[in-house]
Amino acid sequence: MERRYWLMKSEPDVYGWDDLVAEGEGIWDGVRNYRARNNLAAMKVGDRAFFYHSNIGKEVVGIVEISVAGLPDPTDDSGKWASVKVKPVEKLARPVTLARIKAEPALADSEIIRQSRLSVAELRPAEWQVILRMGQS
Repeated sequence: MERRYWLMKSEPDVYGWDDLVAEGEGIWDGVRNYRARNNLAAMKVGDRAFFYHSNIGKEVVGIVEISVAGLPDPTDDSGKWASVKVKPVEKLARPVTLARIKAEPALADSEIIRQSRLSVAELRPAEWQVILRMGQS
């Protein structure tokens, strides 16, 4: 089975990269957008995601791996929202800002640009590689 790639946004003053690293594993919950929920529900153990700081910083700061998939959202009593658990893999050598992502022609058709308010977006493997390279240079 082929690994899929994602971008997951969190406000760093609410739950940031350092919080996840300190915990060792965190639950990604509280998502209340249907497309983002469907993306969470599609995730499998071993998939990778970029951890993106939204509102403050507006940049990709690290890589996480889905450690537990297919969970109901513990903050939801209706049972219609999804969550996953994630573990930190590595911090990027250089954060990738939203401005750099928007300026990259290879990312123009990505879900993160087309639906910029989406908190959990899927990335094609080629898009993942572009952002990964940007974070290493």
